[in-house]
Amino acid sequence: MRGAGAALLWTVAGLAVLAASVAVAITIGPADIGVADVWSVVAAHLGGEAVEVSPIRDGIVWDLRLPRTLLAAVCGAGLAVCGAVMQSLLRNPLADPFVLGVSSGASTGAVAVVVLGVGGGVLSVTGGAFVGAVCSFALVLLLSHTLGGATDRVVLSGVAAMQLFSALTSFVVMTAADAETTRGVLFWLLGSLGGAGWGDVGVCGAVLAAALLICGGHARTLDAFAFGEDAAAALGVAVARTRLVLLCVTALLTAALVSAAGAIGFVGLVLPHAARALAGPGHARLLPVTAVTGAVFLVWADTLARTVLDPQEVPVGVVTSLIGVPAFVLVLYRTRSTR
Repeated sequence: MRGAGAALLWTVAGLAVLAASVAVAITIGPADIGVADVWSVVAAHLGGEAVEVSPIRDGIVWDLRLPRTLLAAVCGAGLAVCGAVMQSLLRNPLADPFVLGVSSGASTGAVAVVVLGVGGGVLSVTGGAFVGAVCSFALVLLLSHTLGGATDRVVLSGVAAMQLFSALTSFVVMTAADAETTRGVLFWLLGSLGGAGWGDVGVCGAVLAAALLICGGHARTLDAFAFGEDAAAALGVAVARTRLVLLCVTALLTAALVSAAGAIGFVGLVLPHAARALAGPGHARLLPVTAVTGAVFLVWADTLARTVLDPQEVPVGVVTSLIGVPAFVLVLYRTRSTR
């Protein structure tokens, strides 16, 4: 059951599950909040009929848990879609959104702001991370263009940029950070949604919507890339231009997500494979299913991260890695068994 009807069914069902997941996830935590309280707070803030809810519960739902949960959904959807596009564009099932070195550049930018004080207080951690991510991707584009621009050169350039910015991050932390700052930086580097605000949700949501429209418009082109660049060119695809556009879109989306939430691993690597099992390889069907699957997954991963060791919080990147590694091994095993 992999046709367009099945993909639409999975997408609609996934959206329903996502809405229910967001509502239920917000109720989980030390404060006694029910689903009815969540809907009442949301309705009141959106101009609906006001229902009596205490100011504390209103603040917990509207200012803390709701933006965090929505940002988790946006990041999960965005990272999963980026992974699906990268795997098809590079014809590499092991590709993920971080293969272009974006996360390493973001880490260096964030560390430069936190530890070295770059920006003089004007540039926030999110802003520094975004600038670092863009600089890393610019370096990848420069290196790959210098080396000929082929797909394998893009991957190798991404590896080089990743190693360079990872080394810079480690050097800055080891030489200039105290113990408390190092702990805070490490928590961010492992991925955290604890500082989520409505501004982050708005920016990341807008970038995700634009990226989905662009990638969805190139769905047939991505199908052609699955057969190789020569086959895509034979079908009339402007290979170099299309690849550059899609690389820029995925890199900028990844940069926005990483700057808001840190490097959350394995979402973009594993979730596209799970979505392909549901929707098939056609990208017109695959991309929406991938987005919904990634959103639901990260909502529950973040809920687990903030509650499993309550009152202590676990970086969500640790949770996604602990879940993602065995899931990825299962994907590899199933791929091997079907050959």
